[in-house]
Amino acid sequence: MDGSRPRWFQTAILVAVVYLVAGIAFGALAGAAASHQMRVTWRLAAWVVSAAAFAAHIWYEQVRLRRSPATTALHAASAAALGAFGLAVAANVDGLIVSPYRPSPLVVLSLAIWPVITAPPAFVVALVAATLFARMWRSV
Repeated sequence: MDGSRPRWFQTAILVAVVYLVAGIAFGALAGAAASHQMRVTWRLAAWVVSAAAFAAHIWYEQVRLRRSPATTALHAASAAALGAFGLAVAANVDGLIVSPYRPSPLVVLSLAIWPVITAPPAFVVALVAATLFARMWRSV
């Protein structure tokens, strides 16, 4: 990896891309679903993929990089915020395609709101998970 950027930031970007791709791909599949049940299934699949990426990110920070739980939580929350920002950008692009002459103010605000409402809960969950993981890892 390039030494000009910290490894954690490159990992956060990679995980954010996973969140973005999962959100867009499964969102498209949910939108094209023939039934409500399939729409819910595709949305659940997006959550499962995102949760797996979140857990893998925490594992990587704890096991491979040997980060503290607080640092792990900060990096995981950063990836979640970046992923939310990417999804907000995608929503804005979609909004411009659907109605190019009247962008919704709420969609534009999503660029700031989605990362802000995503990062704190991601930090708390990652901090708890990383702390439990660190305790479990030390006891082995």
